[in-house]
Amino acid sequence: MKIYGLNKTTLLDYPGHVAAAVFLGGCNCRCPFCQNGDLVLRPESQAEIGEEELFAFLKKRKGILSGVCITGGEPTLEKELGELAGKIKEMGYLVKLDTNGLRPEVVGELLEDGLLDYIAMDVKNSMERYGETVGLEKIDVGKIRETIDLMMASGIDYEFRTTVVKELHGKKDMEAIGEEIRGAKAYFLQSYQESQGVIAPVFHSYSREEMEELAEAVRPFVPCAQVRG
Repeated sequence: MKIYGLNKTTLLDYPGHVAAAVFLGGCNCRCPFCQNGDLVLRPESQAEIGEEELFAFLKKRKGILSGVCITGGEPTLEKELGELAGKIKEMGYLVKLDTNGLRPEVVGELLEDGLLDYIAMDVKNSMERYGETVGLEKIDVGKIRETIDLMMASGIDYEFRTTVVKELHGKKDMEAIGEEIRGAKAYFLQSYQESQGVIAPVFHSYSREEMEELAEAVRPFVPCAQVRG
Protein backbone atom coordinates (compact mmCIF):
# COMPACT_ATOMS: atom_id res chain seq x y z
CA MET A 1 0.00 0.00 0.00
CA LYS A 2 1.22 3.49 -0.86
CA ILE A 3 0.59 6.21 1.71
CA TYR A 4 1.25 9.73 0.48
CA GLY A 5 0.76 11.88 3.55
CA LEU A 6 0.24 11.91 7.30
CA ASN A 7 -1.26 14.75 9.29
CA LYS A 8 -0.04 13.80 12.73
CA THR A 9 -2.60 15.79 14.70
CA THR A 10 -5.92 17.24 13.61
CA LEU A 11 -8.87 18.57 15.57
CA LEU A 12 -10.94 19.13 12.42
CA ASP A 13 -10.99 15.89 10.44
CA TYR A 14 -12.71 13.64 12.98
CA PRO A 15 -15.46 15.52 14.86
CA GLY A 16 -15.13 15.23 18.61
CA HIS A 17 -11.75 13.51 18.50
CA VAL A 18 -8.06 14.30 18.38
CA ALA A 19 -6.99 12.34 15.34
CA ALA A 20 -4.38 11.69 12.69
CA ALA A 21 -5.17 11.80 8.97
CA VAL A 22 -3.70 9.31 6.50
CA PHE A 23 -3.69 10.30 2.82
CA LEU A 24 -4.00 7.76 0.00
CA GLY A 25 -3.39 8.72 -3.64
CA GLY A 26 -5.44 8.65 -6.82
CA CYS A 27 -9.11 9.39 -7.45
CA ASN A 28 -11.92 8.36 -9.78
CA CYS A 29 -13.16 11.97 -10.00
CA ARG A 30 -11.56 15.04 -11.49
CA CYS A 31 -13.34 17.81 -9.62
CA PRO A 32 -11.87 21.02 -11.04
CA PHE A 33 -12.11 22.74 -7.65
CA CYS A 34 -10.27 19.91 -5.82
CA GLN A 35 -7.79 21.17 -3.23
CA ASN A 36 -5.53 18.10 -3.52
CA GLY A 37 -4.73 18.23 -7.23
CA ASP A 38 -1.27 16.66 -6.99
CA LEU A 39 -2.55 13.82 -4.82
CA VAL A 40 -5.31 13.12 -7.36
CA LEU A 41 -3.44 13.63 -10.64
CA ARG A 42 0.18 12.92 -9.74
CA PRO A 43 0.31 10.83 -6.56
CA GLU A 44 3.71 9.49 -7.56
CA SER A 45 5.08 13.04 -7.17
CA GLN A 46 4.29 12.94 -3.44
CA ALA A 47 6.65 11.58 -0.81
CA GLU A 48 5.63 8.10 0.35
CA ILE A 49 5.28 7.04 3.96
CA GLY A 50 5.93 3.41 4.76
CA GLU A 51 3.37 1.34 6.68
CA GLU A 52 5.98 0.56 9.32
CA GLU A 53 6.51 4.28 9.88
CA LEU A 54 2.77 4.88 10.12
CA PHE A 55 2.14 2.14 12.66
CA ALA A 56 5.21 3.06 14.70
CA PHE A 57 3.82 6.60 14.92
CA LEU A 58 0.35 5.39 15.90
CA LYS A 59 1.85 3.14 18.57
CA LYS A 60 3.66 6.12 20.11
CA ARG A 61 0.53 8.29 20.07
CA LYS A 62 -1.81 5.83 21.79
CA GLY A 63 -3.60 7.64 24.60
CA ILE A 64 -3.08 11.00 22.87
CA LEU A 65 -4.94 10.34 19.64
CA SER A 66 -8.31 8.58 19.63
CA GLY A 67 -9.06 8.34 15.91
CA VAL A 68 -7.55 8.01 12.46
CA CYS A 69 -9.09 9.51 9.35
CA ILE A 70 -8.35 7.69 6.08
CA THR A 71 -8.66 10.22 3.29
CA GLY A 72 -7.28 11.04 -0.15
CA GLY A 73 -7.63 11.18 -3.06
CA GLU A 74 -10.27 8.45 -2.93
CA PRO A 75 -9.40 5.74 -0.39
CA THR A 76 -11.89 3.16 -1.71
CA LEU A 77 -9.69 2.68 -4.78
CA GLU A 78 -7.03 1.08 -2.58
CA LYS A 79 -7.31 -2.72 -2.63
CA GLU A 80 -5.77 -3.03 0.82
CA LEU A 81 -8.05 -0.45 2.45
CA GLY A 82 -9.83 -3.02 4.59
CA GLU A 83 -6.54 -4.42 5.81
CA LEU A 84 -5.32 -0.94 6.73
CA ALA A 85 -8.53 -0.08 8.57
CA GLY A 86 -8.42 -3.41 10.40
CA LYS A 87 -4.86 -2.89 11.62
CA ILE A 88 -5.71 0.60 12.85
CA LYS A 89 -8.77 -0.66 14.73
CA GLU A 90 -6.73 -3.50 16.28
CA MET A 91 -4.57 -0.78 17.85
CA GLY A 92 -7.65 0.61 19.59
CA TYR A 93 -8.29 3.59 17.33
CA LEU A 94 -11.57 4.73 15.86
CA VAL A 95 -11.55 4.79 12.05
CA LYS A 96 -13.13 7.49 9.91
CA LEU A 97 -13.38 7.16 6.13
CA ASP A 98 -13.63 10.05 3.67
CA THR A 99 -15.19 9.03 0.36
CA ASN A 100 -16.84 10.40 -2.77
CA GLY A 101 -19.37 7.57 -2.67
CA LEU A 102 -18.64 6.12 -6.11
CA ARG A 103 -17.72 2.68 -4.77
CA PRO A 104 -20.65 1.60 -2.59
CA GLU A 105 -19.55 -2.02 -2.79
CA VAL A 106 -16.36 -1.14 -0.92
CA VAL A 107 -18.14 0.99 1.66
CA GLY A 108 -20.69 -1.77 2.19
CA GLU A 109 -17.99 -4.39 2.74
CA LEU A 110 -16.15 -2.20 5.25
CA LEU A 111 -19.39 -1.61 7.14
CA GLU A 112 -20.26 -5.30 7.10
CA ASP A 113 -16.84 -6.13 8.52
CA GLY A 114 -17.23 -3.55 11.30
CA LEU A 115 -14.16 -1.61 10.23
CA LEU A 116 -15.62 1.91 10.26
CA ASP A 117 -16.77 4.17 13.08
CA TYR A 118 -17.52 7.28 11.02
CA ILE A 119 -18.01 8.02 7.33
CA ALA A 120 -17.85 11.43 5.63
CA MET A 121 -19.14 11.57 2.07
CA ASP A 122 -18.81 14.45 -0.35
CA VAL A 123 -22.14 14.96 -2.10
CA LYS A 124 -20.78 16.97 -5.00
CA ASN A 125 -23.98 18.48 -6.39
CA SER A 126 -27.50 17.78 -7.58
CA MET A 127 -27.66 14.55 -9.57
CA GLU A 128 -28.35 16.50 -12.78
CA ARG A 129 -25.07 18.39 -12.44
CA TYR A 130 -22.90 15.63 -10.99
CA GLY A 131 -20.84 14.88 -14.09
CA GLU A 132 -20.13 18.55 -14.69
CA THR A 133 -19.11 19.02 -11.06
CA VAL A 134 -16.79 16.02 -10.80
CA GLY A 135 -15.18 16.58 -14.21
CA LEU A 136 -16.48 13.40 -15.86
CA GLU A 137 -18.58 13.03 -19.01
CA LYS A 138 -20.38 9.98 -17.67
CA ILE A 139 -21.13 9.07 -14.08
CA ASP A 140 -23.42 6.51 -12.48
CA VAL A 141 -25.36 8.57 -9.93
CA GLY A 142 -27.03 5.34 -8.84
CA LYS A 143 -23.80 4.52 -7.03
CA ILE A 144 -23.93 7.87 -5.23
CA ARG A 145 -27.46 7.16 -4.08
CA GLU A 146 -26.50 3.64 -3.01
CA THR A 147 -23.72 4.92 -0.78
CA ILE A 148 -26.03 7.56 0.71
CA ASP A 149 -28.53 4.83 1.59
CA LEU A 150 -25.80 2.60 3.06
CA MET A 151 -24.56 5.37 5.30
CA MET A 152 -27.97 6.42 6.55
CA ALA A 153 -28.85 2.81 7.41
CA SER A 154 -25.44 1.93 8.86
CA GLY A 155 -26.05 2.77 12.51
CA ILE A 156 -22.66 4.48 12.80
CA ASP A 157 -21.86 8.19 12.83
CA TYR A 158 -21.70 9.88 9.46
CA GLU A 159 -21.85 13.21 7.70
CA PHE A 160 -22.53 14.47 4.22
CA ARG A 161 -20.81 17.60 2.97
CA THR A 162 -20.64 19.76 -0.12
CA THR A 163 -17.88 22.11 -1.21
CA VAL A 164 -19.96 25.02 -2.51
CA VAL A 165 -18.65 26.79 -5.61
CA LYS A 166 -20.31 29.92 -6.96
CA GLU A 167 -20.18 28.77 -10.58
CA LEU A 168 -21.51 25.28 -9.84
CA HIS A 169 -24.02 25.55 -6.98
CA GLY A 170 -27.19 27.59 -6.76
CA LYS A 171 -30.26 27.48 -4.53
CA LYS A 172 -32.03 24.88 -6.71
CA ASP A 173 -28.97 22.63 -6.64
CA MET A 174 -28.79 22.81 -2.86
CA GLU A 175 -32.49 22.02 -2.56
CA ALA A 176 -31.97 19.00 -4.82
CA ILE A 177 -29.10 17.80 -2.63
CA GLY A 178 -31.35 18.22 0.39
CA GLU A 179 -33.97 15.98 -1.21
CA GLU A 180 -31.37 13.28 -1.87
CA ILE A 181 -30.19 13.20 1.77
CA ARG A 182 -33.52 14.03 3.39
CA GLY A 183 -33.42 13.32 7.12
CA ALA A 184 -29.62 12.97 7.33
CA LYS A 185 -28.14 13.36 10.80
CA ALA A 186 -25.34 15.72 9.67
CA TYR A 187 -24.78 17.89 6.59
CA PHE A 188 -22.19 20.61 6.12
CA LEU A 189 -21.76 23.24 3.44
CA GLN A 190 -18.10 24.16 2.99
CA SER A 191 -17.08 27.25 1.06
CA TYR A 192 -14.68 26.77 -1.84
CA GLN A 193 -11.22 28.11 -1.08
CA GLU A 194 -8.67 28.72 -3.79
CA SER A 195 -5.23 27.25 -3.09
CA GLN A 196 -2.03 26.27 -4.87
CA GLY A 197 -3.28 22.70 -5.19
CA VAL A 198 -6.58 23.42 -6.96
CA ILE A 199 -6.89 21.53 -10.27
CA ALA A 200 -8.51 24.46 -12.13
CA PRO A 201 -8.20 27.77 -10.26
CA VAL A 202 -11.03 29.54 -12.11
CA PHE A 203 -13.78 29.45 -9.50
CA HIS A 204 -15.10 31.76 -6.82
CA SER A 205 -16.62 31.43 -3.38
CA TYR A 206 -19.84 32.75 -1.88
CA SER A 207 -19.86 35.20 1.01
CA ARG A 208 -20.67 33.89 4.48
CA GLU A 209 -24.12 35.48 4.26
CA GLU A 210 -24.78 33.79 0.91
CA MET A 211 -23.61 30.45 2.32
CA GLU A 212 -26.06 30.78 5.19
CA GLU A 213 -28.86 31.45 2.70
CA LEU A 214 -27.96 28.27 0.81
CA ALA A 215 -27.94 26.31 4.05
CA GLU A 216 -31.39 27.66 4.82
CA ALA A 217 -32.60 26.32 1.46
CA VAL A 218 -31.51 22.82 2.53
CA ARG A 219 -33.06 22.86 6.02
CA PRO A 220 -36.62 21.91 4.98
CA PHE A 221 -35.07 18.54 4.04
CA VAL A 222 -32.13 18.37 6.46
CA PRO A 223 -32.87 20.54 9.53
CA CYS A 224 -29.33 20.16 10.89
CA ALA A 225 -27.64 21.64 7.77
CA GLN A 226 -24.80 23.95 8.78
CA VAL A 227 -22.10 26.10 7.23
CA ARG A 228 -18.72 24.76 8.28
CA GLY A 229 -15.78 27.05 8.84
